[in-house]
Amino acid sequence: MAWIEYVRNLDFPDSDNILQIHGVSPDAMQAHLDLYLALMRRPGPLSRVQRERIAVAVSEANGCEY
Repeated sequence: MAWIEYVRNLDFPDSDNILQIHGVSPDAMQAHLDLYLALMRRPGPLSRVQRERIAVAVSEANGCEY
């Protein structure tokens, strides 16, 4: 498993460390947030629940633990 530096002690919960990891590069963090919001929150043919279910299925297929 790779080791990635990350920003510690954020002022909010980040149980999967994604924001802490992207915090090393503010541009990467903003790009990640923009992508997430575009995929999960903007109007589209899928409901929010359907999108979350797809995300969980993909994470499980990829062996993600979060």
